[in-house]
Amino acid sequence: MAKINEEFKTVAVYSSEVEAEINAGMLRANGIPAEVFGVSSSYPSINAVMKNQGVQVKVNAEDYDTAMELLNTPQD
Repeated sequence: MAKINEEFKTVAVYSSEVEAEINAGMLRANGIPAEVFGVSSSYPSINAVMKNQGVQVKVNAEDYDTAMELLNTPQD
């Protein structure tokens, strides 16, 4: 299994954790390691900060172009 590097790039921001996880899963299924950031926390102060940033899907910098192409290709 491929690993996430320390150099991340955000490929999409969603208002829903479910939508972010679905799209991250699609990237993973296509061989691109992807992680979701900004999910709900049990700490209200963290949620207040993250609320303005949305739920982010991030990939390794070297996978950015391929990930963007996959996310922007209409699915049948």
